[in-house]
Amino acid sequence: LRMAAAGAAGQEKQLAPTLLSFFIYNPKLGPKEGEEEKKILFYHPNEVEKNEKIRNVGLCEAIVQFTRTFSPTKPAKSLHTQKNRQFFHEPEENFWMVMVVRNPIIEKHKDGKPVYEYQEEELLDKVYSSVLQQCYSMYKLFNGTFLKAMEDGGVKGLKERLEKFFHRYLQTLHLQSCDLLDVFCGISFFPLDKMTYLKIQSFINRMEESLNIVKYTAFLYNDQLIWSGLEQDDMRILYKYLTTSLFPRHMEPELAGRDSPIRAEMPGNLQHYGRFLTGPLNLNDPETKCRFPKIFVNTDDTYEELHLIVYKGVSSLPLPPDPASIPPTLEFCRKLDSIVGPQLTVLASDICEQYNINKRISGAEKEPQFKFIYFNHMNLAEKSTIHMRKTPSVSLASVHPDLMKILGDINSDFSRVDEDEEIIVKAMSDYWVVGKKSDQRELYVILNQKNVNLIEVNEEVKKLCATQFNNIFFLD
Repeated sequence: LRMAAAGAAGQEKQLAPTLLSFFIYNPKLGPKEGEEEKKILFYHPNEVEKNEKIRNVGLCEAIVQFTRTFSPTKPAKSLHTQKNRQFFHEPEENFWMVMVVRNPIIEKHKDGKPVYEYQEEELLDKVYSSVLQQCYSMYKLFNGTFLKAMEDGGVKGLKERLEKFFHRYLQTLHLQSCDLLDVFCGISFFPLDKMTYLKIQSFINRMEESLNIVKYTAFLYNDQLIWSGLEQDDMRILYKYLTTSLFPRHMEPELAGRDSPIRAEMPGNLQHYGRFLTGPLNLNDPETKCRFPKIFVNTDDTYEELHLIVYKGVSSLPLPPDPASIPPTLEFCRKLDSIVGPQLTVLASDICEQYNINKRISGAEKEPQFKFIYFNHMNLAEKSTIHMRKTPSVSLASVHPDLMKILGDINSDFSRVDEDEEIIVKAMSDYWVVGKKSDQRELYVILNQKNVNLIEVNEEVKKLCATQFNNIFFLD
């Protein structure tokens, strides 16, 4: 572990990793000499001089081609240099996405001048490769595939879409707080008793019957998923969008209180607490606009284009468009409001009751001496007591960054082998880190206890598994 010398500590400054550039290119679009610029579909930052863009894209092509000779099916994933790290991803044939991240820096002062030390080993490949893959998944959710955009509007159409989407999306990448959760990109599920779960299921069935254009429904409470009719991969990225972008944006006005001026533009029906987070602001105003974001799901086989309606009592409902791709009408929104709103108010109180029971049971123990992250590859279930997801897009970890890095390293070790295994690491003075991989499930525990040995650490983790994961079988 890096410890700064006490005398120099006051002089040192840590600079977090930052995004240097991000570009998308297709080598087939400008095969001839002198036409290299045609390959570039998107380049951030745009101010970069044209020849430098061409040079950077050419270098990436060369690296990919060079690594192909050693591994034809799995070309380059990342390139490590002293100052930065480049990540490569080919989400569709011949379409390459590249993200260049500057390594973290320690800035020291020697004789009054700043001296920069690049931390070459700090960034975890797997974490940032996952961030790059999510950039594509998020683009695809709202725009469909690159190829389809090119078929519909040519290269020009694709460039416009990429510009519009990534110009905004890249601003939301908080590279300094990316960690193991970005690798999993999991879903936090809400634990419910059978009775309440059945009530929700029958509510969804009734609603889909009476509103026949509803194709898929997802039901969330407190940023946790209870029910989803979407395919796993589509739900995973939609969940990320809802919990890190859409919900936090709408939380601020609500937290301001019911009578505050911010709330004034959200008039609603007093009998229930429902309102649209996407779509019409005011159902009583006949002039109100009914615009819904489009999303694209099942792009591998059926390529469905839907409208995303997010209605908040506690639920989010993606809806399909009509054949002519006409968004749902105000009439439809009113009908949805009248059917769903009152029901949600009743269901919300049921779920809230369950939530309080869960809280009472789990809150019985005092602040535990361990924190953990659990992930299940089969249903994407994720649970973390290390993170406080309070702000849009940033998941704040409550432990030291060096410990988060150890978790990432253990995860990389796990992904190299198929067998079940356990890794125990002695970290800083009083910290132990334990990783368990068992039958598609992974558990990472950070213990903070003075003067314990390996056997005691093992016992503590067993205890944790017994209390938190009593219905999950971890092989010992």
